[in-house]
Amino acid sequence: MATTIKEVISHLENLAPLTYQEEYDNSGLLVGDASQMVTGVLVTLDCTEPIIDEAIQNHCNLIVAHHPIVFRGLKKLTGKNYVERTVIQAIKNDIVIYAIHTNLDNITTGVNHKIAERLNLKNCKILSPKKETLSKLVTFIPKENAGDVLNALHQAGAGHIGNYKYCSFRVEGEGVFMPTGTASPFIGQLNQLEKVNEIRAEVIFPKHLSPQVIAALLKTHPYEEVAYYLSDLENENQAVGSGLIGELEKEMKPITFLTQLKERMNTSCIRHTKPIKPTIKKIAVCGGAGSFLLPAAIAQQADVLVSADFKYHEFFDTDQKLMIADIGHYESEQFTKDLLVDVLKEKFTTFAIIFSKTVTNPISYL
Repeated sequence: MATTIKEVISHLENLAPLTYQEEYDNSGLLVGDASQMVTGVLVTLDCTEPIIDEAIQNHCNLIVAHHPIVFRGLKKLTGKNYVERTVIQAIKNDIVIYAIHTNLDNITTGVNHKIAERLNLKNCKILSPKKETLSKLVTFIPKENAGDVLNALHQAGAGHIGNYKYCSFRVEGEGVFMPTGTASPFIGQLNQLEKVNEIRAEVIFPKHLSPQVIAALLKTHPYEEVAYYLSDLENENQAVGSGLIGELEKEMKPITFLTQLKERMNTSCIRHTKPIKPTIKKIAVCGGAGSFLLPAAIAQQADVLVSADFKYHEFFDTDQKLMIADIGHYESEQFTKDLLVDVLKEKFTTFAIIFSKTVTNPISYL
């Protein structure tokens, strides 16, 4: 059965909703018509001119890239730089470019999970959880209908907190109302005061699911007029945010860890500060530029922060409280391709999903 590019994008955005990207980012559909049928998908870290050539050669009309080729916006398309040339080449060949960047960084099963997996870290959690990504729904349901309505809300994604599902708060009370005018009440008679045993139910859910949660409420609630409150929460979302922190199975000497890190992350160079402790166990990781997470890593007593793109003076900011291991930007994110290919192959089987063979790392080491 033929699959549209839009269906592939929908699957990716169920994994990593666009609302989880950082404000400066430009994830999502960048180039092309998503209504096309998929002929093949090329997965890459970066989208450049050689990547477009590779997609053409492999009959792929969808490129899924981690980094957005269009980042700061385009005012002209004259081909004066590699960004413009890449976009022009994609358009000429009816190739769609989709980017899944910081929204993939910010989920527990995303980029940082892949790093933690390669380092065999255990007991992982978000290093710096995001705020203002959750909402709360409060509604009032006739007691005998509460189970059905709450089940529908759970199916829509409400009430999932960390490793717990079907979470809600319920308290019994008395609802009072009088149907008037042209009302067609589920319970009660026109112009008569009615008292009903009701359940006040509260559920928490990711803010981006608000439309489907409210739709589920209105569809299953028996009342003609449904009373509910919807409010945004400032709580930290423990399932969304920057970086991960976890533990090695056993303590290691710093040199042993660094040697293993170099091998498992397939990097030829690690820039690092001096070890602080004779052994290490608690490891913080962040794919890409992660110096902004240094205070969080220190606060959570990490022994090492594995990331990339640290500037010279930022290495001093450890203040002798942990070791920084800068493994390089490309090197820290290169296994994101494996993650995306696995996610797509698990869902789609009727077209080719291909690892890009083009090495887009702009940095070489002598």
